[in-house]
Amino acid sequence: SYQQNIPRGYVIMSSVVGQVHSIQSLGTVDGPGLRFVVFLQGCNLRCGCCHNPDTWEMHSDKQFTAEEIVEKALHYKEYFGEKGGITLSGGEPLLQAEFGYEIFKLCHENGINTCLDTSGSILNDKVKKLLTETDRALLDIKYTDDDLYIKNVGCSLEKPMEFLYYLNEHEIPVTLRQVIIPTLNDNEENIEKLNEIIKNHSCIDKVELLPFKKICQTKYDNMQIPFPMANIPVPTKDEMNMLKKLLII
Repeated sequence: SYQQNIPRGYVIMSSVVGQVHSIQSLGTVDGPGLRFVVFLQGCNLRCGCCHNPDTWEMHSDKQFTAEEIVEKALHYKEYFGEKGGITLSGGEPLLQAEFGYEIFKLCHENGINTCLDTSGSILNDKVKKLLTETDRALLDIKYTDDDLYIKNVGCSLEKPMEFLYYLNEHEIPVTLRQVIIPTLNDNEENIEKLNEIIKNHSCIDKVELLPFKKICQTKYDNMQIPFPMANIPVPTKDEMNMLKKLLII
């Protein structure tokens, strides 16, 4: 029974089914506080630095209803505190916006904070509906140069900027994220452009610069596909600290 072990007074009602890659019970890097992180299957982009190529295809052997996801999250609610909650990540969760909406709606009915980890490359009516139940967005602005976006991501910079404009218009708090990749965006010009984006969008209240890593190489090897950025070096701590100091927030 879905209701088993759920505290009295909580309501679980939904039957929307989604494709799930994996679940992390208590994550610490996917939004504020401790978070129940659901990695959804499927991605519309092909980022050169992608850590999860195993999430690209939409089909998954792990299928859940929204109520099953929230039931699992409720078991960890006592650990969330004031800041924690649930985060939908991926892959790209916007590809399953209807499923995400049902999860977030149930979360709010059960007093759980919601967070969306996204590339911001899709903005349609289903996504807009999902955003009505989104407490915070973790938005990747992968590059501040359109040519780099098209070459290394698979969409234009215009897509996430349009998404960010919508978040700002609807006053949804945003944590802006960028993976720093040596030779591509590890320069002052990129940070200056990020600062301009921050200045023009009051919804951004936090920025995270994350170092490029290559621990995903094993996944690419196992899938017998090339890792596009295998020959790019990882940034040093000093390089990361220097760029972080240039941020205005």
